[in-house]
Amino acid sequence: MERNETAALIRGGEAVFGLELGSTRIKAVLIGPHGEVLASGSYDWENRLEQGVWTYHMDDVWHGIQESYKNLAASVEEKYGEKITHLKALGFSAMMHGYLAFDREGELLVPFRTWRNTITEEAAADLTSRFGFNIPQRWSIAHLHQAILNNEPHVKDIAFITTLAGYVHWKLTGEKVLGIGDASGMFPIDSEHNVYDSGMMDTFDILHKEHNLPWRLRDILPQIRLAGEDAGELTDAGALLLDPTGTLKPGAPLCPPEGDAGTGMTATNSVRVRTGNISAGTSVFAMIVLEKALSKVHTEIDMVTTPTGKPVAMVHCNNCTSDINAWAGLFKSFAELIGAKCSMPQALDTMFFEALKGDADCGGLVSCNYFSGEPITGMEEGRPLFMRLPDSAFTFQNFARTQLYSAMATLKIGMDILIEKEHAEVDSLLGHGGFFKAKGVGQKLMAGALHTPVSVMETAGEGGPWGMALLASYLVNAEDGETLEDYLNKNIFAEAKSETAEPDEADMQGFEKFLERYKATLPVEKSAVETLK
Repeated sequence: MERNETAALIRGGEAVFGLELGSTRIKAVLIGPHGEVLASGSYDWENRLEQGVWTYHMDDVWHGIQESYKNLAASVEEKYGEKITHLKALGFSAMMHGYLAFDREGELLVPFRTWRNTITEEAAADLTSRFGFNIPQRWSIAHLHQAILNNEPHVKDIAFITTLAGYVHWKLTGEKVLGIGDASGMFPIDSEHNVYDSGMMDTFDILHKEHNLPWRLRDILPQIRLAGEDAGELTDAGALLLDPTGTLKPGAPLCPPEGDAGTGMTATNSVRVRTGNISAGTSVFAMIVLEKALSKVHTEIDMVTTPTGKPVAMVHCNNCTSDINAWAGLFKSFAELIGAKCSMPQALDTMFFEALKGDADCGGLVSCNYFSGEPITGMEEGRPLFMRLPDSAFTFQNFARTQLYSAMATLKIGMDILIEKEHAEVDSLLGHGGFFKAKGVGQKLMAGALHTPVSVMETAGEGGPWGMALLASYLVNAEDGETLEDYLNKNIFAEAKSETAEPDEADMQGFEKFLERYKATLPVEKSAVETLK
């Protein structure tokens, strides 16, 4: 699209906006009618560990959103000479799960409890048993159940619970709604009717009858919306909350808010049955859109949905690239101490590209990358560890490869259950997120680890905020009756280019040897959690 065309499109209020609150970055994108990115803006932030709870402050949420929008608007003005006054549609997404509880006045009752917390083990196990459905620790219902079991005083005052994306959407529109994909991380979904499972809600209410709570579960959950359905519009107050300068005018429609799982599926065109994607950043999760339900409950596998309600099997791991980033920061610091210039991108690229030169089995080195707890392997907390034998091949290349393998190890443990025990079939796996940023590296090693071809699209770097913008675009640009799958195929991905890495035999064998050592060292990790306080 020519600069003048783009300027006219923005001036005419035809551009679409999407924003996602990720674990370490809030990013906004502005797109054209075929998904082309016109401008972007971002803001770095970090979660806090306060009184044993991983959280973000709500002031930080709005500061980050406003800074991201401001940076995007500045980019638009610099590139096209236009101010953003009107938008055709908007959409907001965020990290799934977690717990945000509000009273009748809309006040937050307790600090936001994020997906990263592993403080609901008792509640998750109890609900999984009672529902006959896997309830992960990070799901909203597990947090609520645990709060009740803990006799937390705020519970009686709850009027509404939601996710981070649902909270932002509510403040911008006044609507207490949630996209079905994000809702499926709050409470189990009846995929035949695209509603919360009614029987399980009744079970929950009966379970807590003795507590004499003044609410029923169905009355405090957000209403479900599917992709393409009306979810409200930007209010006067919402427009000022997003753009305090007052330049952006209210009135634009918003699509249903989604979680990062739904935006990841959308951004990789993985919303059709037998497609799958891997999102690898601070956390890592793989999702496969299923043809049929799983044969039994597996606590390592979550059941969520696509933004249109199709059942999805998810293997979610709390830990992925945090340890890689920490080591890169250490190497950067060392380089600077000896007088060399080194940026974080340089340090990370060096680790990734040198990892390809390491031994396929990492030369006997092993690392556990747990910054936080990891339910798949039964860890309540994390203690990053690096281990080696005296005669291990301790080279930088092997060390770097070890860190990348460690980032994939827990995912592999969960995926083996899905593929080998449930025989889930997938025609394609598409990767996106920071782990795939170094061209060809994470993709090649992931293919070897999972014994499955892994593709990366040209658009993979745009990630969740782009996927959210696509869902907003679907709301206003799709033809009547056009499915999300067809809309994406025809309008967004028809000419998309991708590169595919086939599993390499040496990588597969090397990773399996590493995984044996990784599993053997998990008792060491558990001991570290218990003894290192």
